[in-house]
Amino acid sequence: MTTHPPRPVPDRPVHDTPARAKLSLPELAELKRRGQRIAMVTAYDAPSARLAETADVELVLVGDSAAMTMLGHDTTLPVTVDEMLMLTRAVTRGAQRPIIVADLPFGSFQISDEAAIAHAVRFVKEARADAVKLEGAGLMLSRVRAIVGAGVPVMGHIGLTPQSAVQLGGLKAQGRTAQAASRFYQDALALQRAGCFALVVEAVPAAVAAHITEALTIPTIGIGAGAACDGQVLVWHDLLGLSSGRVPRFVKQYADLSGRILEALEAYVADVRAGTFPTTQHTYAISAEELERFESGLPPSRR
Repeated sequence: MTTHPPRPVPDRPVHDTPARAKLSLPELAELKRRGQRIAMVTAYDAPSARLAETADVELVLVGDSAAMTMLGHDTTLPVTVDEMLMLTRAVTRGAQRPIIVADLPFGSFQISDEAAIAHAVRFVKEARADAVKLEGAGLMLSRVRAIVGAGVPVMGHIGLTPQSAVQLGGLKAQGRTAQAASRFYQDALALQRAGCFALVVEAVPAAVAAHITEALTIPTIGIGAGAACDGQVLVWHDLLGLSSGRVPRFVKQYADLSGRILEALEAYVADVRAGTFPTTQHTYAISAEELERFESGLPPSRR
């Protein structure tokens, strides 16, 4: 695994937490061996990363879901390498202990092994990511081997792979036939052999994901794949109730922050229009002497 100088310990706005050593990939693998569940969340900025670290998650994914949650696109496809690098830099400034995984966006790794290596290395060198994630198996196994061979850890991703949603018939569950389930099972084993340190399993029947998890020595991180996976991941905006429209059935919303934020914004707008904000406690004073000196220099019509 590529190493970097220690990141500065971030300020924690919620409560003070003693600095803890960076989680390593061998320690992550040990969690699977011990049967300890692994928590992973997406994050796209420094404040979110700080909160995720304070909550003691093991993995933070800078997901290409940012295309939809942060940038307003309808799919993940339009997000660029430069946009993902900017978001990843923000996250790595915000959190020190979790393993930070950057999604390789569509078009950054499919073309060739050389392109995949070049972009993966950029995420490590320029954004200080600890690892990258790419979707799919098959031809992508060569990409995994190439990136790992270049010294960058890779997380795999099977099942519903949003970058291939059009080919899959949309954003819907996968692996619901024996043939499809067998293909994902073999893909998972192949990705492990290619060098992946962990595997996201998305929108696959729980029973299928359980067999995959049992067969692998690397951790599986489920999203809509049942409780038998070694860990779980949810999109930041989904779990906090910040998403608009319908969310997938596998999402559990742990808060309704959209409602709380809207209430706060409406109260602010009402105060501004009523002239009740700001009050003197929100403003700065100038001494009477300095004010008189300032006003004496104004044109007579302005005094």
